[in-house]
Amino acid sequence: MVALAATSGRFLVVNQPRKSDVIVVLAGETDRRPARGLELLAQGYASRLILDVPAATKIYQWDQTELARKYVEGLPLASSITICPIYGHSTREETQDVARCLQGVSARKVLLVTSDFHTRRALSIFSHVLPEDYSVASAFNAGEFGVQWWRHREWAKTNLDECMKLIWWELVDRWR
Repeated sequence: MVALAATSGRFLVVNQPRKSDVIVVLAGETDRRPARGLELLAQGYASRLILDVPAATKIYQWDQTELARKYVEGLPLASSITICPIYGHSTREETQDVARCLQGVSARKVLLVTSDFHTRRALSIFSHVLPEDYSVASAFNAGEFGVQWWRHREWAKTNLDECMKLIWWELVDRWR
């Protein structure tokens, strides 16, 4: 049991990006995920990037989708980037919004970009719900998570939370 707990952080992280038709940066974190997606776009992993942005979220008085559009406008690869408004409040619900944004893109291979601890669950959910061929790339944030999760309180909380979400997905939500 101790060995399982000690390796749980490493188990959560999948970082195996493959060349794809489109990169989809999942909603949630707004610094490292988009930066990692842009890095992969610049490296030629895909010719298009879809940036998922929570549609109903405001930051102070500004709509988050407006802020994302302004952010994208200033990027060198802006013409290759699309904003996808996300209305769902879970990764499973986000798949439905992503499916809508993928319409007309003719993408069979999709590279997902998300936080490192979220990669295994996100890959499992997208692979189960949508029929595309997925790979995943990790966006690392040492302030939030590390595979040696027992070294920092925040890492331990993130590890426990994500392990519980993964177990719930595998035992309950996957079968609904």
